[in-house]
Amino acid sequence: MSQSGAFHLSTGFHGSTGLQGKQIDKDQLESTVEQYAKYHDLHGGDEEFRKSNYSDLVNKYYDLVTSFTEYHWGQSFHFAQRWRGETIRESIKRFEHFIALQLGLKKGMKVLDVGCGIGGPLREIARFSSTEITGLNNNAYQISRGKELISLAGLSDQCNFIKGDFMKMPLPDNTFDAAYAIEATMHAPDLGAYREIYRVLKPGQYFALDELCLTDKFDPNNSKHRDIKAEIELGTGLPAIRSTRECIQAMKDAGFEVIFAKDLAEDSDCPWYHEINPGHFSLKSISNSRVGHLLTRAIVGTLEFLHIAPKGCNRLFSILQTASHGLVTGSQEQIFTVSFFVLGRKPLKEGEI
Repeated sequence: MSQSGAFHLSTGFHGSTGLQGKQIDKDQLESTVEQYAKYHDLHGGDEEFRKSNYSDLVNKYYDLVTSFTEYHWGQSFHFAQRWRGETIRESIKRFEHFIALQLGLKKGMKVLDVGCGIGGPLREIARFSSTEITGLNNNAYQISRGKELISLAGLSDQCNFIKGDFMKMPLPDNTFDAAYAIEATMHAPDLGAYREIYRVLKPGQYFALDELCLTDKFDPNNSKHRDIKAEIELGTGLPAIRSTRECIQAMKDAGFEVIFAKDLAEDSDCPWYHEINPGHFSLKSISNSRVGHLLTRAIVGTLEFLHIAPKGCNRLFSILQTASHGLVTGSQEQIFTVSFFVLGRKPLKEGEI
């Protein structure tokens, strides 16, 4: 995190809006961070509590981190495998093109982006494939920001947003020619999201899923592994992170034929986390080094102490650091992947061609 990023984190909450589209006052930041943290194992919460309150959990998470994530990471809130010499943003764009190609997207198709964030992938895939894309999202602030970005991109005739919960989509059956979810359905408390995607997809059409997952090397009896899992869940707003096997089975249980499933991070020439690994030091990534983290924490703490930044910023920074540590350590231990890809197909009904 750059020092300008620290300032943005500390002062960038005036524009956030909550679940009902109301503005989050700076005075509410500390209590919102506290409420969010208490959902998680590291702060006294548990999995069942998160699952039963998944909508509030996920909305609080994105109300807190959306503005900063856009500033620091970009408008596509996901990871991607990287080739050597490729920037993070280049790898993200290439992955979004990969999704479009796997789905066979072409002009005239109607596509659903499930859990679309502020629409970074939606806009890139729409440009690349000339398709019409609907983004489904349950966070009012992200939809508001996404609409602004669609207008600025000149894509208002091609892209749109619908506010809704992917566990009970406000959409009719057999509507879309293709669907994808990029690091989105991991926020679902159970298999309902996959069944809903199956329902709104036309028979014979494809669904591309990209998910953060635990690998077969995760050992639930290993305390270090459990701690890493808890850090990832806290840092990414998850009720419970699934394994790759659970992901595949969930697709099958929803009715999909699984065409292809692979951990794409295994083939990465360059670790996806290379530039955000605190153990890696270079002038280009000094802000992500351990020294950079200490300096950023000091800046955020000072701004909060001087009342330039609202109370709660330092706690939020700690949560973001926890996310970084869990994601990087989990990947290094090979118990976790940031890019488990599954391509599924909704079977044709008997007698259909």
